[in-house]
Formats: sequence, structure tokens, C-alpha cells
Amino acid sequence: MIASALMAAPPLQAAESDPTAPATLTLSDALRMTREHNPRVRQAAEEVKAADAQVTQSRSSWFPHLSASAGYRYLDPVAEANFGGAAIQFVPHDNYDARVTAEMMLYDFGRTASNVNLAKAGRNSAGIRKEITVRDLSLATVRAFYSALFLREAVNVQQKEIAALQKNLDHMQKRYDEGAATRFDLLTTQVRLAAAGNRKIDYETRLHNQEISLRRLCGLDENAPLNLSGSFDITVADKDARRLASAALEQRPELLLARENLKAASYKKSLAGREFLPKIVGSASWGTANGYMPDIDKMRTNIAAGVELQVPIFDGFGKSAALRQATAMKRSAEQQQLDSEQIARAEVRQSLNDLRSSEEKIETTRLQVDQANLAAQHARIRYDNGLATTLDLLDAEASLAEAELANLQARYEYVMNAYAVRRASGDLIEQ
Repeated sequence: MIASALMAAPPLQAAESDPTAPATLTLSDALRMTREHNPRVRQAAEEVKAADAQVTQSRSSWFPHLSASAGYRYLDPVAEANFGGAAIQFVPHDNYDARVTAEMMLYDFGRTASNVNLAKAGRNSAGIRKEITVRDLSLATVRAFYSALFLREAVNVQQKEIAALQKNLDHMQKRYDEGAATRFDLLTTQVRLAAAGNRKIDYETRLHNQEISLRRLCGLDENAPLNLSGSFDITVADKDARRLASAALEQRPELLLARENLKAASYKKSLAGREFLPKIVGSASWGTANGYMPDIDKMRTNIAAGVELQVPIFDGFGKSAALRQATAMKRSAEQQQLDSEQIARAEVRQSLNDLRSSEEKIETTRLQVDQANLAAQHARIRYDNGLATTLDLLDAEASLAEAELANLQARYEYVMNAYAVRRASGDLIEQ
């Protein structure tokens, strides 16, 4: 029979009695594994470390820079003088020099401070980007987890429909053998059964794909069986648009990132403006070298110290162009912040509207399931008593399956919209 192969297929989820099955995977477990094992989380963490190192590097101008050098140089000819027939050499042919030098920026009119503030803003931005990455991965895990639950239930609904159609087909075959049913009735039932089988195959394929995504997000082996534990029965703590919008403006990471970008743009503008100012650099060195009179070949210790004022005069309009660029980037960052605030408010309202729509759909589809179930029961009784046609019975069975799937879809959408509300309000989806 057509349905025998469909019904005999092994279940997609691992049986609880299977000794090789892993522990039950809950949503909390999946989220924890995603945060711990996903390579994108590790990548974001390394970017935060890199940004922290950049802060340390930016502070280096506040400290002296030490260097050591040693060298040899041969000179010929060299300066000589003849006194009373004796040649006096002022510079040796072989010149040796070794020294330790310290250089330090004594005053740069706030350049280093601006660089440090800019690096700190970059570090804060890297931390916020990591939070966004973890949140987006958590949402992807939630979506894959509940999609797998939905598709498993959808497969079960299709299996129930196939079982009912197979029962009808067996009954129709008997009636056909007895001459009480036509070939058309038999073929119609077979077509409906084949169509239900095709839908089951589609759901199974989608389920396998979602399980692949979930394994990848959680860092599981690609062949690891999944024994998911969860339900669509969740509640939303707060549905007040004003409170949620206020929370979004305070804690949503996209807005925090926009504010850090604005700070960074302000520091860049400040730094670009300070490039027109002079710098005062100090240096000191201690070492040993030859070439000192009267014994030019003897190595002698020496010291040197100095202060240098560096004043920029003309650089081909580079600094003025950098200042215009920084000013434009600051204005751009201001508009980005404004746009992020508007998006946050809009997404809060949109997600709440979707959530309310899902709630209404759940109630409507629940009533449809009750009505379709009652209609299917009556259709079976009427068909057994010869008061309904084959098409009436098949339509009733199909309507019941469609109603159950619609209710399941509405519950799934409610869960997704609930998490969308949490995301819109700035929740990082840690559980």
C-alpha cells in the first residue's frame, strides 16, 4: 500500500530508550552551547582583546621610548694638521659608537589623550559588537530550535493524516471489491494519500536542514542525534509599548554602538584639529665613542640631551582635509544615532503588533481544530452509514490536518514574535 512505506519509516528523533542518544537538549542548553562553542563568538572575543591592546598601544606616547645602538664607520681621508713637521690627526679612520637613547613626547597639546579616548571608544564598540553577535547567534539558535520542534510536530500531524487516509483507503478497497464503490473513489483516496506523503517528505527535509543548522550553531558533531525538549507555551512579561521603547533606547546594543561611534567621531575630529598644533619632544642619550682629542682612538663615555619644538607649517592640505573628513564623519554618526533610535521604536511597535496577531491566530485556529475534529468525526459516521461521499470524507480529513497545522504554525509564530519583542527592547536573549 502507498502509506505502508510512509508509516513504516523510522522516527526522525532518537528514541528515549536508545542508549546512544545524548541527554535531552533544552533551549537553555542550546543557548549555552552556542555561547561557548560557536566560532563567531570566539572571533568577537578576540576582536575585543585586539581593541584592548589598541588602548595600551595608544598610551605609549605618554612613556619614554628607549633604544640602543652600536656602530662602526671607516673614514678616509680624515682631517689632519702639520705642526712642526709632525702630523696631527683630528678624526680617526676607525670610528666606534655605542649608546642608549631615550625620547619622550613632553607635550603634544592633547594628541595622545585624544588617541587614548578614541581607542577606548573602539574597545567599547568591540564589546558591544560582541554582544550583538552573541544575541544574533542566540536568536538563530532559538529559531532553529523551535523550527525543529514545529517541523517534528508537523511530521506527526502528517503521519496522523496518512494513517487516517490509509484507513479510509483500506475501507474503500473493500467496498470497491464488493462493488459498492467506484474506481474513481478508490483513485481519489490514493491521490490524497500520495499528496499527504509528499507533504510529509517536505516537512522531513526541512526538519533535517534545521537540525543541521542547530548542530552547527551549538558546535555539535554533524551526525550527533538530537533529542529536543521544549514547548510553545511561553508568556511575554511586558507588552507595554512605552516601557519597551524606553528600555530599547537605554539598553539596545545597536543604539549603544551608535553612541560609541558618535564618541569616536568626536575624538577623531578633536584629534584632527590638534594636528595643526606644535609638539615638544625631549631626548637624552648615554654612550661611548672614540674620536675625542687628544687621544682620538680612546673610547670615552658621553651624554647628550635636548629639547625640540616641532611646528607644522604646510603638509599639502592633508591636515585640513583630515579635519573636514572628521567633521563630516561626526555629522554622519549623529544621523546614524538618530536613525537607530527611530528603528528601535518602530521595531518595538511592529513586534508587538505581530505578537498580538499571533495571539489572535492561536485562538482562531484552536477553534478551527475543534470544529474540524468534530466535522471529521461526523463525516466518518456519515460515510460508514452511506450518507456521505468519499470526497466529503477526504475533505473532512484534510480540513482537520490543515487546522492542526495552522494552530501549530500560529503557536510557532507566537514564540518567534515573543523573542522578536525581547530583541527589539534590547534583551540579549541569554535564556
